[in-house]
Amino acid sequence: MRCKGKKMMSLTVMLFVLMMMGMVLPLTVAAGPSGKLIVFHAGSLTVPFDAIEKEFEAKYPDVDVLREAGGSTKMARLISEVGKPADIMASADYKVIDNNLIPEFADWNVRFATNQLVLCYTDQSRYADQITVDNWYEILQKDGVVWGHSDPNLDPCGYRSLMVLQLAEKFYGIQGLYDKILANRPQKNVRPKSVELVNLLKTGNMDYAWEYISVARQHELKYIVLDDHINLSNYQYDAFYKQAQVEVTGKCSGTLDHQNRLCPVFHGITMIKNAQPGSGRCILQFRCLKIMA
Repeated sequence: MRCKGKKMMSLTVMLFVLMMMGMVLPLTVAAGPSGKLIVFHAGSLTVPFDAIEKEFEAKYPDVDVLREAGGSTKMARLISEVGKPADIMASADYKVIDNNLIPEFADWNVRFATNQLVLCYTDQSRYADQITVDNWYEILQKDGVVWGHSDPNLDPCGYRSLMVLQLAEKFYGIQGLYDKILANRPQKNVRPKSVELVNLLKTGNMDYAWEYISVARQHELKYIVLDDHINLSNYQYDAFYKQAQVEVTGKCSGTLDHQNRLCPVFHGITMIKNAQPGSGRCILQFRCLKIMA
């Protein structure tokens, strides 16, 4: 499936594909689903999944939705390596599902939404009244400025944040920019998942953090929208994005992988093999319909 559109793939198409694959129930069922439904998802998807959980449980009171959020890579490996049970897995990077769960733990993977990387801050942030789309990389290098990103080994937003910085060096034509910016970011500012940085921003313990634009809007943060050459949102710049590469821990212990993205940011969702069929399929259908509404 090629990357098309800047905002979101057609959820109508997604629902149709799932129904054709037999992965969702008809609109009406003889008996409603029941039991526990375990959903693993990216931390960046917490707000929409929280809303979906409440509405789904109101519609299907016999189902208890149990959600666990974290970095997408970490959540997928909890299934594939630790053996934790789950019914649904939603990832901030659809490739995480391909690389960690298919074919042993899942049969299919649907890309359901796009996103982009933005630099978030608040009114409390140092230089908040000066930062712009033209000088953000200079602000991040200033003494006293505290900025961070999530762990690239655990969270796609982490390796995407580093890719943004690599692409900025090439886009602005400033040799060594990537290393200069990272030199002003101590390791303690790298957190397991990107949403942890939101609290640091809001409490004034961090000035700037890389997040998805959806997270920035959900938490009412200020943010800098970068050029499409940098923000990983536009399929027209696939060739340019390909220049960025980040080394992360591999699927097998002690190995390394190189992450690069030929497409803009795409989220993915799947149903784990041996999942509760009724509840799992039903929540996928319910999620599609709520987003399309």
